[in-house]
Amino acid sequence: MDFDFPEELAETRKKIREFGLRELTPELAEKYDREEKYPNEIRKKAFEAGIINYENPWGMLMAIEELCRIDPGLGISATVSLFGEEVIMLFGTEEQKQKYLTRVNSGELIMGLAVTEPGGGSDVAGIKTTATRSGDKFIINGAKMFITNGQIADFIVMLVRTSPPNGKRHHGLSTVIVDTKAKGFTANKLEGKLGVRATNTAELVLNNVEIPVENLVGPEGKGFYHIMTFFNISRVYVAAQGLGIAQGALDRMLQYIKKASALGIAEANSESSQFILAEVAAKVEAARLLTYKAASFLFQFKPDPIITSIAKWHAAEAAVFAAEKAMELTGTTGITSDLERFYRDAKILEIWEGTSEVEKLIIARMLTKEDGTQ
Repeated sequence: MDFDFPEELAETRKKIREFGLRELTPELAEKYDREEKYPNEIRKKAFEAGIINYENPWGMLMAIEELCRIDPGLGISATVSLFGEEVIMLFGTEEQKQKYLTRVNSGELIMGLAVTEPGGGSDVAGIKTTATRSGDKFIINGAKMFITNGQIADFIVMLVRTSPPNGKRHHGLSTVIVDTKAKGFTANKLEGKLGVRATNTAELVLNNVEIPVENLVGPEGKGFYHIMTFFNISRVYVAAQGLGIAQGALDRMLQYIKKASALGIAEANSESSQFILAEVAAKVEAARLLTYKAASFLFQFKPDPIITSIAKWHAAEAAVFAAEKAMELTGTTGITSDLERFYRDAKILEIWEGTSEVEKLIIARMLTKEDGTQ
């Protein structure tokens, strides 16, 4: 088993790293975090430089990892304009793919995915937003909450209820494409988030929003399965976010120790500091191996839900752990550096795309199912 990437991918990583260090400057990272503004110009530059290229899945994974390593808010913002495209890619018609994905993958359009509602996020089967058939249209009513790209997206892939559950709560759900310029569609930006403030997050309100029937993605009533399939893909990329943040925190710990040592600060090389550094390095390396293993299965078109959930859960916790330990190690220096932002940005990874508790449930249920105990 070879753990080295081919030379081509090593060059891709180098190119991404150079782009990130050049464009994701400390000044811009601080500015967009403070102003809670979406960095659209960085997104455009990333497309122009070929950094965002969904046809190169390993390159895309590396882009997320390396850009989040430099700054999580800007890194996620620059790579998230394609969020949800797998639903159309896997289940959409050729017309939908041409109309939407071609323009998203070129950087012309921004898209989003809307599942979470004000009443809860993890209970996907319990959503209340409805899409009622009326002739050649669906009429949508309801609300979505904490939607990434909600205010800046040109269109949203949305999970809605198109028919009663008929005994099973996850039945009767469908995925549809909603034009954000449609009459009755309102997006209210959410501000004051703990972290990733450069990303655009919104509450969506839909009041008799009309969409054509041809905007239905895949068979009606199969939306729950579409979203579960999507999560099994997207969680690999969230793991890459966690890996990038954890590595970024480790980078800053090493920089601090180097500078402190040069100044003769004994504490920088104390045994306790070395223990902390070793613990963080071990968690980062474990996150890397798990993330790459989950990605290797996914990119061979045979995703493993157990490995994916383990990778997402561990990488998220590694990011939080690394950021916290980096703050402890650097003390007042860290509080006034970009580590403060890393510390805030890391926490969301344990929440979105399935909380750590949800990942544990998936792992346990899949294990017992494979073992035949259920």
